[in-house]
Amino acid sequence: MNIDEIIKQIKFNSHGLVPVVTQSYYTGKVLMQAYANEEAIRKTLETGFATYYSRSRKQLWVKGETSGNKQKIVKVKVDCDGDSVLYLVKDYGVACHTGEESCFYRNIEFKKEEKPDPYEIIHALYEKVLDRKQNKPEGSYVAKLFEKGSDKIIQKVGEEAIETVIALKNKDKNEIVYETADLIFHIIVALVDAGVKIEDIQEELLRRYK
Repeated sequence: MNIDEIIKQIKFNSHGLVPVVTQSYYTGKVLMQAYANEEAIRKTLETGFATYYSRSRKQLWVKGETSGNKQKIVKVKVDCDGDSVLYLVKDYGVACHTGEESCFYRNIEFKKEEKPDPYEIIHALYEKVLDRKQNKPEGSYVAKLFEKGSDKIIQKVGEEAIETVIALKNKDKNEIVYETADLIFHIIVALVDAGVKIEDIQEELLRRYK
């Protein structure tokens, strides 16, 4: 289906606009919500970068054109009624003009969320471990692990793997959950140490998915 045929299938409102939700391809975090007209959708599909329509300025805008926080399109999806669009993007920088990663950084009481949501916990842990490695805060267990070097980090992964196997053998759910969390955490530390990103693992798993 070519771009003209795609655009014909989208149900724009009486103002010629369609709401667009933008989501991180790797973490699943909803980054922002905006609007697009036919021209914005066309430019998005042609250039591969998220393009929207500004209702206040009455013109197209490419996300990150001035700030550098561009959003590279991986997929564009439509909802079941064809009247809403989803951009799945690789985001280079923050989405929100406040400097937050996502425009949806507050709960319904307008308070900033302090913990990540479950779907983004692996990526959030990776970023926190990376921060501990770079900034070495005093008293940090992770920082101390990095100070001891790669061999110690790898040893910890091995120890946690054995404890997880024992938990699985015992079929104790609470023990399995606890030890598996320990193993995943230390694998994340090892990945940071090796310079391997979570995205690399995700891409390999997607390659294997058939």
